[in-house]
Amino acid sequence: MQLAEMTWPEVAALPRRTPVVFPVAALEQHGRHMPLFTDSLLMGEIARRTEEELRGSVVFAPLQWLGNSHHHLDFPGTLSAGPRVYLDLLFGLLENFIAHGFTRLLILNGHGGNDVPGRQAIFEVRQRHRERKDLLLLFATYWNLAPHAHEAHPGLSQRQMGHACEWETSMILRLSPHLVKGHAQAVEVPFGCPFEPAARGWTMPDRSAPGHVGDPRAASAEKGEALFQAFNAATVAMLRRMIAWDGKSWEG
Repeated sequence: MQLAEMTWPEVAALPRRTPVVFPVAALEQHGRHMPLFTDSLLMGEIARRTEEELRGSVVFAPLQWLGNSHHHLDFPGTLSAGPRVYLDLLFGLLENFIAHGFTRLLILNGHGGNDVPGRQAIFEVRQRHRERKDLLLLFATYWNLAPHAHEAHPGLSQRQMGHACEWETSMILRLSPHLVKGHAQAVEVPFGCPFEPAARGWTMPDRSAPGHVGDPRAASAEKGEALFQAFNAATVAMLRRMIAWDGKSWEG
C-alpha cells in the first residue's frame, strides 16, 4: 500500500499492527559518472519491488530524498540536512505514526550517511515511550539486510557496498542506463581501512578526489538485476518478520 495514494479513512481503517515503512535516501554526488539522485533511485526501486510483493500487508510512506550528506558538500549539487536537523526530521516522522496509533515502524535506508541519525532516532523515540511494550521501531540499511549480496552474481568482484561503485553503477545500469556516463573510464578507488576498528571522522575528499569508492568499471546491468533481487528478497524477509512479530517479545 502506498500512503500517498490512500485517503485518510483508508488509513484509519488499517489494523494498527500493519507495518509502516519510511524509505530514506539522499541527493548527493556519486562520482563523475553517476547521477546525484543515485541513492534515491535505488531505494525507490527496492521499495517499489517490495511493496508489489507485499501489497496489502505493508504501508510505504513516500521516499524521503533529503538525507544527511554533509561529508559530500565539497561536490557541487549535493544537498544535505545536517545530522541534528535530520535526526529531528526522522524523530518527527516516527512520532506522527505513533500518534496515529501504528506500532510497527521501519526506517528503510539507502544512504550510509543516514545511519547514525537513523539509529539515534529510533533510540530516542523508544525512550520517549518507555511504558509501551507494543512498539517495534527498526532502522535498516538495505544492503546490510543482505550480507551475502556479493554472491548474487558470479561476476561480482566487490564484497561490500561502496559509493558509485561496481554495485551501485550496476544497479543504475539496470534501472536507468542513460544516466551512467563514462564509468568504463573511471579508476578504482580502494576501500582502505582507516584506523579500524576505530571510527574516523571524514569527508569524501579525504578518501576520493573523483567522489567514488570502489571500481565502477566492472559494472553491468546483469549484475545490477541480481543485486536488486538479493536486496528485495532480504527486505521482504525483514518485513515478513515484522508482520509475524507477536507484539511483545524481544525476539523477532
